[in-house]
Amino acid sequence: MKDTPVPAIAVFTKNRLNPAYHGARIAAERVAARNGAQVMHYVPQKPDDVDEQIALIEQAIAARPAAMVLVPVHLTAIDGAVRKVKAAGIPIFNCINRLQNAADYVTFVGADDTAMTTRVARRLFREMQGQGSVVILEGTPGTVTARDRLRGFLQAAGEFPRIRVLGTRSGSFLFAEGRSAMRALLDAHPRIDGVLACNDSMALGAIEALREARRTSLVVGVNAVPEAVEALKAGTLLATADFDAFKIACLATEAAVRHLRGEPVPKEILPPIEVVDRSNCARWDCPMEARECPDWHSMVDR
Repeated sequence: MKDTPVPAIAVFTKNRLNPAYHGARIAAERVAARNGAQVMHYVPQKPDDVDEQIALIEQAIAARPAAMVLVPVHLTAIDGAVRKVKAAGIPIFNCINRLQNAADYVTFVGADDTAMTTRVARRLFREMQGQGSVVILEGTPGTVTARDRLRGFLQAAGEFPRIRVLGTRSGSFLFAEGRSAMRALLDAHPRIDGVLACNDSMALGAIEALREARRTSLVVGVNAVPEAVEALKAGTLLATADFDAFKIACLATEAAVRHLRGEPVPKEILPPIEVVDRSNCARWDCPMEARECPDWHSMVDR
């Protein structure tokens, strides 16, 4: 890439509680610094709050960034704010949660969430020898990520006739909410063999609820955050998927930099996703600050 500096990039993440978004912010800063750019972070004080993200978007528009890297908190509720960004001529680089209208963004970086959680669920069901009762911890209602990850879990369950889904509850992609949701499911069901959590924060919350209740279940999640890797090594988490917000934010920020320099960028970047368990977790066994951004061409030219 050329050495010409680029102006400020506004980076929107959903909250300060989910370690995946901590990783995304670190990644954006690293790519920006490498390219002489500045990052401005916009994070709701109340996790995943629609009104606050809308206000932050309007605040960012007034600051006139050269581009936005955006993780939207809701599938449709911020559409009006997104239209204002477009009207201001600020290009959007959408990541993790896809905006509904493809015309609203230059590039989307994320994953096929349904295919990803189908694979994670299969890993759990095979460990359960294809039989038993499971519960699902859903993400934030109204987000495409929550919708598609739930779809993947249910799709996999349909492949195993002796797997029974007892129920689902939203944990809003957060640890405390995931723990509360799991407590309620434990109260409602005397036996739960497996837990399908739509992200690692909720999976870790479920593990804590199980510990409190002195019960055991096999648990899977999504994100491969450092805390989840520790749980894999400890044997309290069976598996996760490397839907790595650090890696995704690296690519989204680099797409913004390249676009601002007049270089072509793809409409969509979907990095390959791996199922991570105790046998292969060493590659992810490091803090976010020690992780490396993926090579642009290896991701884009596949």
